[in-house]
Amino acid sequence: MNITRENIDALNAVVTVSIEKNDYNDKVEKVLSDYRKQANIPGFRKGHVPMGMVKKQYGKAILVDEVNKLLQENLNKYLVEEKLDLLGNPLPRTQEDLDWNAENFSFEFELGLAPEFEVSLKNKKAITQYNIVADEKTINDQIENIRKQYGKISPVTDITEETEITGVFKNEEENIENTTTITLDKIKGKRNTDKFLKAKAGDTLTLKTKGLFNDDHDLMNALKVSHDIAHNLETEVTFEISETNNRELAAMDQEFFDKLFGKDVVTSEDELKARLKEDAAKQFAQQADQKLLNDVTEHLVETTAFDLPQTFLEKWMQTAGENPLTEEQAKEEYAKSEKALRYQLIEGKLLKDNDIKVEFEDLKAHTTEMVKMQMAQFGQTNPSDEELEGIVARVLSNQDEARKLSEQLVSQKLLAFYKENINLKVKELNYEDFIKEVYS
Repeated sequence: MNITRENIDALNAVVTVSIEKNDYNDKVEKVLSDYRKQANIPGFRKGHVPMGMVKKQYGKAILVDEVNKLLQENLNKYLVEEKLDLLGNPLPRTQEDLDWNAENFSFEFELGLAPEFEVSLKNKKAITQYNIVADEKTINDQIENIRKQYGKISPVTDITEETEITGVFKNEEENIENTTTITLDKIKGKRNTDKFLKAKAGDTLTLKTKGLFNDDHDLMNALKVSHDIAHNLETEVTFEISETNNRELAAMDQEFFDKLFGKDVVTSEDELKARLKEDAAKQFAQQADQKLLNDVTEHLVETTAFDLPQTFLEKWMQTAGENPLTEEQAKEEYAKSEKALRYQLIEGKLLKDNDIKVEFEDLKAHTTEMVKMQMAQFGQTNPSDEELEGIVARVLSNQDEARKLSEQLVSQKLLAFYKENINLKVKELNYEDFIKEVYS
């Protein structure tokens, strides 16, 4: 057997695998001999079928099977030994004139090679690292929302600014049908709010989506549509009112505190604010970190230049998935996935060049902290080591879950690396201003 490689250019190569009769003949003869021993053919005793008849009936199929096994085994071995960094999988070239009656065979495979490039972390323009603070207004608004959630609901006939209005948004053409509860402080413009103030349960309002809510994200939630659709939607919807209720705020007493955190964990309004501020700081830090990770990713993809074997990858995508794609569909799929592929290569290089890796002990510790946090949410604040280890072991025995947690940990390690090595500027602001600046 002989395997050779021709480099077409820096990103494309062709591997030729030549197989001769002496590479496969012994294996084929052994399989034929085993078939002969087991074959049940009318007119012959088991094990006494003439070899010529066995070859005539099974020989071609066995030959094809053994040659293909030999081909895949040795091609894979060659790729590992040559330490080739491939994109996608080798693509066999179609051979219209392949003659399985011949003794020697030759097969060609196209390869897409990963590009060589360098990643620069010396950005001249600093990337914003947000520090979101939980100010007094944010905490007070959160307390009011929680008091509403635990407050007493009373049905009302007349709608006021404080009324919770429950109903169904519909638009058949846009496939919209969603039951939701809204308050008038979310609605934009006097014309819209007047329609609600003059209505009652059982009425159906006709409303224009453009300019209906102060924030397009409220429109997205009310209609249950995607972010992009909400920002560009200009149509009419109906809103059939089913309930109108006023909500009395829950009293700020010990019963209220105990419902939130357990008996006597929090015993005053000041302690409640401190606890909410601490929880908000953690949540805001996660959102700020995700924003930073997204921005750095975008920056690295835009500033790290390298070519990809596009033609090869489009051809590979035609057969790589469960359902074959047409040439046009593969081009569209490549266009959609190119940015993700570029970052995957950039990330891989950063991990390799800077020796950033996830060891099993790191993964185990990360999973343990995750499990402890989840248990604390259900009031289990002091689980035993034995109980924790059992849960962690079950979680990590699930390959999909272990992979997802490993990816989370890689992102955390990369984020810490970016904070130390990329030019950043810290900007402090409250949550409301952060949402306006980032998502408006």
